[in-house]
Amino acid sequence: MNAVPLRSQRLEHGFGAFYRPDSRILILGSFPSVKSREACFYYGHPQNRFWPVIAALCRAPCPKTREEKEQLLSANGIALYDVIESCTIMGSSDSSIDDVVVTDLSPILAEAQ
Repeated sequence: MNAVPLRSQRLEHGFGAFYRPDSRILILGSFPSVKSREACFYYGHPQNRFWPVIAALCRAPCPKTREEKEQLLSANGIALYDVIESCTIMGSSDSSIDDVVVTDLSPILAEAQ
């Protein structure tokens, strides 16, 4: 089976920040991976270590569903977003990112604690 070569694509972030007015911690990534873009939520690849680490730090069970992830974040005052609003990227490769438009964080910073 021949693999289809990846091509760079111009993409928008697509699903925005996750935060609440009482968020106290802002964790920033670069740009959503292919799996995260498919799931329309952060750290969507099942092998990503983000959720087990956050769960351990919060002394909570590791969330599986988007709802559980949102509940964990909300209960612990954690906000998530990415520093890149749009870019040209090949697959999920951060090293391929080009033509970056930086995210405006001012709405989150103004609304959240």
